[in-house]
Amino acid sequence: MKPHSAWGSLKNPVKFKIPTAENLVPIRLDIEIDGQRFRDAFSWNPNDPDSEVVVFAKRTVKDLKLPPAFVTQIAQSIQSQLTEFRSYEGQDMYTGERVVPIKLDLRVNHTVIKDHFFWDLNNFESDPEEFARTFCKDMGIEDPEVGPAIAISIREQLYEIAIQSVASAKESRAIKKGRRGMEHISASKTGLPALDLVKLFGIRSSVVRKRRDWDVYEPIVDLLSNEEVDALEAREERITR
Repeated sequence: MKPHSAWGSLKNPVKFKIPTAENLVPIRLDIEIDGQRFRDAFSWNPNDPDSEVVVFAKRTVKDLKLPPAFVTQIAQSIQSQLTEFRSYEGQDMYTGERVVPIKLDLRVNHTVIKDHFFWDLNNFESDPEEFARTFCKDMGIEDPEVGPAIAISIREQLYEIAIQSVASAKESRAIKKGRRGMEHISASKTGLPALDLVKLFGIRSSVVRKRRDWDVYEPIVDLLSNEEVDALEAREERITR
């Protein structure tokens, strides 16, 4: 029996949702005021009252001893990202039965992580945070900030895919309106970085990676010295200016 797909096919759309157990918004902050910079990334429940945004901003500024001017900037940045997320709610999206490539290329404090793998869009029980905890445990990563950074990176990529799915649904409606009788659009027009499981692995193929591919897909975790971190941060600072 063919498993039921939680995501919409090209004929049967579903409403906008990130394909995870919890429909959380990935929030990223990068604020600079009078030469002082604050950067952070975390998940936010879009169903929480907006009043919590200001409470969070005030608590963050107090805990980190930031200048009071950061309260308004932090609150406005979070609110604008929540508003954008909510603008997609209720809209149709298409994906079908697919997996998508997820890429990790992160530096968190002294830890560098590089990896890429496939994520099943049909698994609405998937948990980026649990995946990140397991990854850190398996790789022996002790820095507690690495796990949340990995989870946020995954959520950001899945969010972008969901947004592209909404755009594909709009394109489909526009094409159908202009060309009566058309029942589908080709995968090449969807704009999605998604992969069909059958096309990817073949009907008789296994999702188990072949030995020759082990090195290609093996995750890389490096620990940098203080000097290497200082050099990287100096380079990043020059790039941003």
